[in-house]
Amino acid sequence: MKNKVVIVSGLSGSGKSNLVEFIAEKFNLKCIHTSGLLKELIEENSMNLKSKKNTGWWEGKEAEKAFDKRMKETKFDEILDKKLLDLIEEGNVVMDSWTMGYLSKKGFKIWLNASVENRAKRISERNKQDFKEVLNAIKLKEQKTKEIYKKLYNFDLGENLEKFDLVIDTEDISEKKVREIVLKKLKEVL
Repeated sequence: MKNKVVIVSGLSGSGKSNLVEFIAEKFNLKCIHTSGLLKELIEENSMNLKSKKNTGWWEGKEAEKAFDKRMKETKFDEILDKKLLDLIEEGNVVMDSWTMGYLSKKGFKIWLNASVENRAKRISERNKQDFKEVLNAIKLKEQKTKEIYKKLYNFDLGENLEKFDLVIDTEDISEKKVREIVLKKLKEVL
């Protein structure tokens, strides 16, 4: 594959961010953290493509205002998704994205799956936040995000996984094992 494209999808806390960094390093690809770009776009109405790893902002109080803004003005999601599609066209990129697995016709697509409780536990431990607060925040985040994507693109996030080339249940396996599975598969296809 000349212009390599890998898209890693999954809900909050499924392991997307760490996996894209691993893939970027192993295959010398540009690494894009889309949730960081969306946060930047909403806060500043611009996107510098700094692509910083998300560190719990979306599970905090500030995110509630951002969701209200996104529900009223879909331009943030539309602008970001257009930019991501452009980056995919350029190639040699790996990104974590909730939408690109559904919207892009290109790339090797990976879906990471885990229960909401397990994902909330991972996030609360990583960010040193209260488990119940994180659990409630990600449930709300996912519900609102699903509404946005249904309204904008008419797909049900996390429901139809047929578009994905590899689906991994990360519930009871280590990050190391996930990396081994992905590395083996990507060596075959890239």
